[in-house]
Amino acid sequence: MPHSLESNKPIRILLVDDHRSLLWGLERLIEGEKPRMQVIGKASNKMEVFAFLTTEKPDVILLDLDLNGESSLDFLEELLQKTLARVLVLTAEQDPAIHQRAILNGASGVVLKNKDTEEILRAIKYVNAGEIWFDRAATTRLLRSLNAAPAMIKESAQLSKIATLTPKERQVVAAMALIPGARNKAVADRLSMSEHTLRNHLTCIYAKLELENRLELCMYAIEHKLNELK
Repeated sequence: MPHSLESNKPIRILLVDDHRSLLWGLERLIEGEKPRMQVIGKASNKMEVFAFLTTEKPDVILLDLDLNGESSLDFLEELLQKTLARVLVLTAEQDPAIHQRAILNGASGVVLKNKDTEEILRAIKYVNAGEIWFDRAATTRLLRSLNAAPAMIKESAQLSKIATLTPKERQVVAAMALIPGARNKAVADRLSMSEHTLRNHLTCIYAKLELENRLELCMYAIEHKLNELK
């Protein structure tokens, strides 16, 4: 459950970066925000991140895009299956297509390394509160690049909607599309949840994707390739 922006509960943060100096700087930055924020762990690669999550439950994972030559986007979806934490991607990469891919893969935001410390801290607070943080400059570049292509702009709008879905909601969408004629109980059993929980998820999904019913959801999932269980 994300905190509100004004929550008194400290935001527990896992830092993931392969540069020791940057890790040190980020830790000093965040520790300076106590008691609103606290660093509960650091990792420099995929293996260390997954090992940490077996015992700890951070609220936010500040995840470097490039981990010693490996893109964290390649394992982001797998990571989100192992934690309820919100992932904020930290990168020097300014390509809006990469930022968009990060959001589509489940990240709650992207923040550039060259931004001032206040913006990084603000991004952490926003994603922790359940908001999507997208670098304004990257958003501007993306919109400009799409300005001459209405179809691409429409697709971008759909990607923004899809990005608001939680990993669990994506699983619900996929399950509903895979067995469109099944009763809610069968879908709920497949996802190891109660029918009540399934209905709550569907209410949120319909609102986020601006859909009215199960049929529209199934068609939407197939059109946007969301009909695969992760």
